[in-house]
Amino acid sequence: MTDGRELRRLARSVLGAVLGLVVLVAPSQQVASGDPRPSPAPPVFVALDEVDPTILHDIRYTTRHNFVGRRIHAYRDPVCLLTRPAAEALAEAQDAARSRGYSLKVYDCFRPQTAVDDFVAWAERLRDDRMKDEFYPDVDKAALFEDGYIAARSGHSRGSTVDLTLVELPVARQPRWRPSDGLVPCDAPYGERFADGSVDMGTGYDCFDTLSTTLDPRVRGQARQNRLLLKSLLETAGFSNYAQEWWHYTLDDEPFPDRYVDVPVARRAPG
Repeated sequence: MTDGRELRRLARSVLGAVLGLVVLVAPSQQVASGDPRPSPAPPVFVALDEVDPTILHDIRYTTRHNFVGRRIHAYRDPVCLLTRPAAEALAEAQDAARSRGYSLKVYDCFRPQTAVDDFVAWAERLRDDRMKDEFYPDVDKAALFEDGYIAARSGHSRGSTVDLTLVELPVARQPRWRPSDGLVPCDAPYGERFADGSVDMGTGYDCFDTLSTTLDPRVRGQARQNRLLLKSLLETAGFSNYAQEWWHYTLDDEPFPDRYVDVPVARRAPG
């Protein structure tokens, strides 16, 4: 007998096929597998907070508190856009998290190709290292491509990948980061890093360091347990982790596995 999870996977596959037909009706808008050109026509994305308003948001790329140090190109609103199957699966993970006394918090969701291009251009400007002391304190910026931290394409541009963490309930007030706060290495002890409200994950978000590898043996105790809990919650809901980043998950049955989309992150994206 087919269980509930298998039925959900089947439904996502059917929905992906239907949406794929909608997107692929115009041949000029097709992007073949492996083609680096982004699609000018977006798949059907939804705002996560319209699917589950209880999931917390901390969309870093609309702020200056990220590894570049400014708002990233094409990030207009602090909104999490995802394909509907990914948003609904994340809502399922949120239900499980809340039953354990936690909430999910998203840092980044759909990422336009324009933003990915912005990251690449930034990485090539080696003298622009204003945020190094926090986000890549032990990595030479010239090595960011070679080490795999920056790439010309991102799974985020397909709409079913999310960067996220866990926050304990009840949610405490999160302070707003200001440049005057200074920069503390992302691999510093939990009590020294910027307190963004998340549980201890062993590093901060977007920490360009091998310590961010999900199962790095140097991460022990509560931090390791927190990583494993996040991994369990997301895998049960149908996501898989990118092993080099504890925060990075992609829906297994993503409806658009070969499409890289370029529209702004906005509450009402054009489409």
